[in-house]
Amino acid sequence: MTKDIQTPGKHTVLPLLSSAVLAGICIGIAGFGYLAEKSIIGAVLFAFGLLTVVSYQLKLYTGTAGFIKRGELAHLLQILGGNILGCLAVSLIARCSPLPLQDTAQGILEGRLAAGAIHCGILAIGCGFIMTTAVTFARKGNNLPLLFGVPLFITCGFPHCVADAFYYLSAPAPYLRDNAADILVLYVAIVAGNFIGCNLYRAIIKKQSD
Repeated sequence: MTKDIQTPGKHTVLPLLSSAVLAGICIGIAGFGYLAEKSIIGAVLFAFGLLTVVSYQLKLYTGTAGFIKRGELAHLLQILGGNILGCLAVSLIARCSPLPLQDTAQGILEGRLAAGAIHCGILAIGCGFIMTTAVTFARKGNNLPLLFGVPLFITCGFPHCVADAFYYLSAPAPYLRDNAADILVLYVAIVAGNFIGCNLYRAIIKKQSD
């Protein structure tokens, strides 16, 4: 998460994917904690996932999107795919919990669907902006923006596409099947919104310097 993507060859795809899957597991575990304690306490505990990703320099979509170079979009999508796989693994564990995690996850998903893809995509821009800010400071050894930024985007209701992947995958299977098309449109909007937010700094600074 704290290093730029290097142009991958055939021998670097597996390490990239492995790092992305592990990052997804970290976020999934953080999301598990949030579903167990859906409050400001859970939002603060969620920071564990991002701190772990930063410390191990794992590949996370929202920690990488603001730093990619031209021609690396395909590799960013590989990272997102690995993140989702990691979230899927933890979601299977969550289904074994005696806590009402599936109901809480469905509640989050229902809220997103009620807001609509356009609104959630716009709100996701805020999360991307916070994430790039946090990673920029983390690269300089300052994790305070990360510690505050994570509870901030959760409290504000700014969707994080990897965290949302865990929530959606943790929701009851029948609900997912019945709403699959709407969930897919919603998720694409959130991924796009995160990407825009992650790149706001570069877009604005570049325009100012032109």
